[in-house]
Amino acid sequence: MNSLDWIILLVTMVGIAIYGAWHTRHTDHLDTYMKASKTTKWGTIGISVMATQASAITFLSIPGQGFESGVGFVQNYFGLPLALIIVCAVFLPIYRKLGVYTAYEFLGKRFDAKTRLLGAGLFLLQRGLAAGVTIYAPAIILATVLDWRLDLTIIGTGLLVIVYTVTGGSEAVNLTQKWQMGIIFLGMITAFLILLARLPQGLGLGGALHVAGAMGKLQAVDFSTDPARRYTLWTGLLGGLFLSLSYFGTDQSQVQRYIGGAALREGRLGLMFNALFKIPMQFFILLLGALLFVFYQFQPAPVFYNRVEWQQHAAGSKGATFRAIDERNDALNQAKREKIEAWLAARNSGDLAEPAARAAMLEAAAASEKLREEARAALVKADPRAQTKDSDYVFIGFILEQIPHGVIGLLIAVMIAAALGSKAGELNALGTTTTIDLWRQFRPLAAHDEARNVRAAKWFTAFWGIIAIGFALFAGFSENLIEAINIIGSIFYGVVLGIFLVAFFLKQVGGTAVFWAAVISQSVIFALYLLRHAFPALDISYLWYNLIGCAACVILGLVLQVALDGASQSKGRPA
Repeated sequence: MNSLDWIILLVTMVGIAIYGAWHTRHTDHLDTYMKASKTTKWGTIGISVMATQASAITFLSIPGQGFESGVGFVQNYFGLPLALIIVCAVFLPIYRKLGVYTAYEFLGKRFDAKTRLLGAGLFLLQRGLAAGVTIYAPAIILATVLDWRLDLTIIGTGLLVIVYTVTGGSEAVNLTQKWQMGIIFLGMITAFLILLARLPQGLGLGGALHVAGAMGKLQAVDFSTDPARRYTLWTGLLGGLFLSLSYFGTDQSQVQRYIGGAALREGRLGLMFNALFKIPMQFFILLLGALLFVFYQFQPAPVFYNRVEWQQHAAGSKGATFRAIDERNDALNQAKREKIEAWLAARNSGDLAEPAARAAMLEAAAASEKLREEARAALVKADPRAQTKDSDYVFIGFILEQIPHGVIGLLIAVMIAAALGSKAGELNALGTTTTIDLWRQFRPLAAHDEARNVRAAKWFTAFWGIIAIGFALFAGFSENLIEAINIIGSIFYGVVLGIFLVAFFLKQVGGTAVFWAAVISQSVIFALYLLRHAFPALDISYLWYNLIGCAACVILGLVLQVALDGASQSKGRPA
């Protein structure tokens, strides 16, 4: 990065933060602080919902997901439109009718205090962990490739978002997220256009798509019924439905984005905006990753995309091993490019040798992938703690090597803007839930002191921001980062959704039954996740956790309620 990049980056990020803090500095009413202005329109709500979900991980990790595995990850979102329709029809009207600040207040009204605390506690646990991932993810990558200090990157971005979120609450989150999403859309479209311009002359978008398809990167739908496969049509429609329904319907970081607004219609339109545009947006980002894969078939491609870590080992005591791998990679890259060009020529001319050329191209690609596996093994042998998942570094590497200065600053601003927008929504929700569902429960005399509640919410928001920074400083993740976020959510979301579905649709089930059903179901999900390596039969796609947790909670709630009713009748029966 040069001085122009730094100017664009700092002006963009600091300017948005100052703008949000200044315009909401007098936000001192509890409704406005926690639900934003009652005049908020559907466009702001829709963008805020999207920005809260679309963290920096989305724009760093999803291109890498597309690069590594193709566009099949988009199946993860197939259940989202139906989930949002259900939220609009069932969840949102009830939340607005009751005038709640959090989704878990509804559980207290429907069941009892312990069920409310359980729902709030599960949210605080999973979202508190996810907040740490949200701030760690962009920090570790940016610090690595830009040679920034990791701890200062985490602390700097964390403190920046704490300042304006604490100052203005939901109003500040909504206000800043509009500008942040504008920067994000501008930056991603710019990156896409530059990538197309960098493709080999004469290849074009059509040719690139042919190469990507031939090399297995464009299979968007997988009809496999194997439960161990992470992304299939069925995991997306069923597991994705329950994941999205729980996230948008019960996760306070999303509920808080749409329960305010001018009217019920505004919240519904904001959610429908996401139902229409979320899948196309995710597909576009995955397609960007697939085109990056094509780009690196024609360019000198590193054998390991976390170039900083690879170079450190190449310069170390075992450098000869790494340099030998690099030499073999250079030779394989050249051979692979020649075979791809030969296949394209045969395909375009209708040559009968096209199948053989295609087979030769795929053979070269397989040899290249085998060498990448060998490179990862060499890293682990040199340093058992080495992170061998390098797909998150593909897009940021392309930005720094292929994008002109000035635009680099804009695209780094995209990453940080996404981190700030998502982080602000999470901190706002964590502070609100702690204030409403915990602090006011144990300090009932303060429930009607509005100024005191706002002060408490600000302190709790800052508290969770510091907790997230602390977690991020000591974190480390081996999963692809977008998958890490979804895994954390899937472990908790199904059970929480089960509690809410019982609350909405099974009026005969009471608080005690659903409380213990949720505790047992959550324990089952923990066991499935922790024992998946010890017992291969339990190693299923994490998306199924959402369906299993939800179904277990609902069924156990009904069974326990029948048992409790039976026990109560037995006690009342004459001797």
